[in-house]
Amino acid sequence: MKRQPSNHKPKKDESIVTLGEMLNQDLMKQLKEKQRELKAEEERRQKEEEQRKREERRQREKNKSFEELLSESNLNWKEFK
Repeated sequence: MKRQPSNHKPKKDESIVTLGEMLNQDLMKQLKEKQRELKAEEERRQKEEEQRKREERRQREKNKSFEELLSESNLNWKEFK
């Protein structure tokens, strides 16, 4: 006796249930709003970090000694003698 292939394949239209259909609309709105909030918070943190780094560079540049500034200079000071 041969096995007959099983014909229990679910129909594609009925078997696919999306996450949006499973969750109610209010919950979906809350999740999307939370996602936007988290994204905005991350962008704010990145901007603050960037600002902090700029301020640190400015302070380091401000506190450099004359010797450090002279050594970083691209000019050839021997030409000005």
